[in-house]
Amino acid sequence: MPATSPVLAAADWRLCVAPMVDVTDRHCRYFHRLLAPRARLYTEMIATGALLHGDVERILDFDHAERPVALQLGGSEPDALAHGARLGEQLGYDEINLNCGCPSERVQKGAFGACLMAEPRLVADCVSAMQDVVSVPVTVKHRLGLDYDDSYQFAADFIGALHEVGCRVFIVHARNAVLKGLSPRDNREIPPLRYDMVTRLKADFPDSTIVLNGGILRADGAYDLLGDYDGVMLGRAAWHNPGILSELSRRCYPEVPVPDPARVVLGMVEYAAREVAKGVPLRVIVRPMLGWMSGCTGARQWRRTLSDPKELGGNDPEVIGRAWEALAGQQS
Repeated sequence: MPATSPVLAAADWRLCVAPMVDVTDRHCRYFHRLLAPRARLYTEMIATGALLHGDVERILDFDHAERPVALQLGGSEPDALAHGARLGEQLGYDEINLNCGCPSERVQKGAFGACLMAEPRLVADCVSAMQDVVSVPVTVKHRLGLDYDDSYQFAADFIGALHEVGCRVFIVHARNAVLKGLSPRDNREIPPLRYDMVTRLKADFPDSTIVLNGGILRADGAYDLLGDYDGVMLGRAAWHNPGILSELSRRCYPEVPVPDPARVVLGMVEYAAREVAKGVPLRVIVRPMLGWMSGCTGARQWRRTLSDPKELGGNDPEVIGRAWEALAGQQS
């Protein structure tokens, strides 16, 4: 089991892993915690309706070894968001984050996500409602603008409205969200990155924590960006090449030991044994590990083993260990 960060109360957003739907579930977060002991992890976006009408214990379940971990909520009704925030703090989440950046049509139909940027006063009301019921930080993840409006004033007015009600942490995906005509994937790639605008926001709101998201693919580049911003948030790079988290963790937190790969494997074998005993399929647990050995000799066999239905069908956690031994044998 990974050790919980010893300074959970510290306001530290230097290294964050983005909330990603169908990606950053609790198994993924546990794996990422092993790779980066001090990184701030985020849940998938959880709609407030699911918490009002669904199985809250199942939806919000997480291992406290994941901490510091943030609960990201999706919604636009202050009372419902306050309810979700309260539940999150009661269960031990270290931060409540409001999604104002997702451009998917499904989210737009629910009147939340990126489309909320057009209603900064409503977002301010939502943030205030959550702040009133929790003591942990309430933060906002958002885009720079909507559709093809590239004006700086739009982003500054949005942050300004939230700043007025006390919000001080902004995770800025440095692209616009195009609400019609682009898929969520296209929205991560086609609208141009505008780091210069995020730099202006940092200068205009100096008492705020500004975390940069978008287009961060390499550890060296990410670390260099920390000279200009209070933190970086990695998304798909952490999924396709999880090893970047260990590399960046060593740079950001040189005083915090990062487990070597063999210990990470052991940690995941032990975790998988506990989860399989609860009825969780092994294939779900190992999915975040597939890209871990990218670039290493034997990476193809590693992926093949951990995605082979025959290997995984028996739900034997030792499959992870055998995959590691095979990879290590090819490297020797």
